[in-house]
Amino acid sequence: MKHILVPIGISPDAHRTLQYAVDFAAVFSSQVYVMEVFNVSVGAGKSLANVPQKLAESGKERLKEVIEKIDAKGVNIKIATYNGGIVDGLKDIDRELGIDLIIMAPRSNDVTEELYLGNTSGKIIKQTDIPTLIVPKGSVMAPPKNILTAFKSGILKRNRILNPLLDIKKKFGSTVNLLLVKTPGYSDADLRINTALMDVSSQITMTEAPTTYLGVLEHMQAQHPDLLCVFRHKRGFFKKLWEKNTIPKSEFSARIPVLVLSVKKD
Repeated sequence: MKHILVPIGISPDAHRTLQYAVDFAAVFSSQVYVMEVFNVSVGAGKSLANVPQKLAESGKERLKEVIEKIDAKGVNIKIATYNGGIVDGLKDIDRELGIDLIIMAPRSNDVTEELYLGNTSGKIIKQTDIPTLIVPKGSVMAPPKNILTAFKSGILKRNRILNPLLDIKKKFGSTVNLLLVKTPGYSDADLRINTALMDVSSQITMTEAPTTYLGVLEHMQAQHPDLLCVFRHKRGFFKKLWEKNTIPKSEFSARIPVLVLSVKKD
C-alpha cells in the first residue's frame, strides 16, 4: 500500500481525518497525498487568465494549514490541487501515481446530519473504482482486531480486489469473519464463494434478510467488529443505495470505519 489519497473538504474537522490517514499510513510506510479540487472556467477576458492559478495557490495554502494541525509522524505528505470535478481529479491522479487507497470522512463537504454519505463523498464511492476507507468523524486510528466482511454474492472476477483487506489483515493481525447475506431473489451462483475470499477467513456465516444492510446490522450488533468491509460492484453491498450519490442514515450508517473494495479499471 504505497500511495494513500485524502480528499480534503471544507469541514473544520478535516485535520482529524488527515491525522487518521497519516497514522494509518505510518504503519504501512505509505506516502500520503492530500487533495483539494476547485472548479473554474475562464472566458476570453485576459483579466481572469490567472484565476485558476490563484485558486490553486489558495487551495495549497489551506491544505498547508490543515497539515500543520496534525502530527505527521515522519510520513511523506504531498499536496495535490485540481481544477475540475472531484471524480475526474481522482481518476487523473490515480492514472499518474496509482492510488492504493482513499481515506475520507463520510461527508466531505456536506454537513447535513441526515446523510451518511454526502454528495461529494458519495460521488467518490460511486463513480471511482479505487478502494476507499470511510472513517467516521472524529475517529482515532486503532488496529482493527475484528473485521466483518459482508456480501450478497461470493463471486469475484479478480482476486486482487481483496488486496487492501489482505494487507490490513496481515499488518494488524486481524481476524476476518465472512457474512453472506441471502436476500430475496438470490441465485445458487451467489452462494459460490471465491476461493481467495474463503482463504481470508476460516469462518463464514450465512443468513437471510430482506436487505443486505439489515443482515449486516444484526451481525454487527452481535460481533461488534472494528471494521466493516463491503464490495462495490454490480452485485455488491450497496447495489440499490449507490444508484444515487447521497445515502441517508436511515438507509445505511456505521459508527466504525467501512472499507469499500472495488476493482480498478484496467
